[in-house]
Amino acid sequence: MTHAITLIPGDGIGPEVTAAVTRILRAAGVAVDWDEHPAGVTALERTGQTLPLELLESIRRNRVALKGPVATPVGGGFTSVNVGLRKALDLYSNLRPVRNLPGVRSRFEGVDLVIVRENTEDLYAGLEHEVVPGVVESLKIITERASSRIARFAFDHARRHRRRQVTAIHKANIMKQSDGLFLECCRTVAGEFPEIAYDERIVDAACMQLVMDPARFDVLVMPNLYGDIVSDLCAGLVGGLGVVGSANLGAEAAVFEAVHGTAPDIAGKNAANPTALLLAAMMMLQHIDERAAADRVMAALTRVLADPRARTRDLGGVSSTREFTDAICAALGA
Repeated sequence: MTHAITLIPGDGIGPEVTAAVTRILRAAGVAVDWDEHPAGVTALERTGQTLPLELLESIRRNRVALKGPVATPVGGGFTSVNVGLRKALDLYSNLRPVRNLPGVRSRFEGVDLVIVRENTEDLYAGLEHEVVPGVVESLKIITERASSRIARFAFDHARRHRRRQVTAIHKANIMKQSDGLFLECCRTVAGEFPEIAYDERIVDAACMQLVMDPARFDVLVMPNLYGDIVSDLCAGLVGGLGVVGSANLGAEAAVFEAVHGTAPDIAGKNAANPTALLLAAMMMLQHIDERAAADRVMAALTRVLADPRARTRDLGGVSSTREFTDAICAALGA
């Protein structure tokens, strides 16, 4: 079967890591008809838009996309392409599994967490305006619909994957109405899943506990802004953003992506590590029922990471992007 999938190479190192990953998927025997579209700075230069309508139509048509990193200016410039993409396609759930990879040095072993982040509202939606000169107001919107939906996603995921516990992350001791509503929704949904343990943690305490003993957590569900922060913190537990994949999921579409930045300092130098996007691609393969191929790619990646010299420089090795990709393809028998 040939899969029609939208490909968003992205900015900076994006084209290099997407090229590496598409080559690995081809070596794994996955037939894909890639429908390539730009986004971010690249799209702005080509089309005058950072999120072209043609890209959105492609994802709606194909229902699946693989996305490289896209630049977001800090403190000015255009609004986040990632936020715009999630809103336009109602990709309400950000799913980020966080696990140790063999051969990747980290402070903890045996980390196995799943971060479930609400993706469409809260402060991260960027609803803000200047009230008067020198005074800016940002709106934190929390709704029953979105909170219940993300809580149910977290518990459904826990049930399907036989996870033992779901923890709701909040700041309801201070934001009693907004985060309080989020907690009410989580508690209601938890009642529908009696076989799964449920507890709650204030976000600052949860961050402290995560860096002391991540084994005490399993599935964590939270509003958008906390999710952005906590998911990156958890990536740090296993070696950083370069070794963690991510999925943005909705009822009608799914976008799988690397969560690291565009790394313009090494763009075009054949030095980027494609592991994060490869892990996202493995999530994509599972999503499109290519589980055997996902298992083959994971086995090949594990084999390559076991060789210190085969790793890219950010993981302590000496390999270039191309050499690392060559090694994985060779491990796949291609």
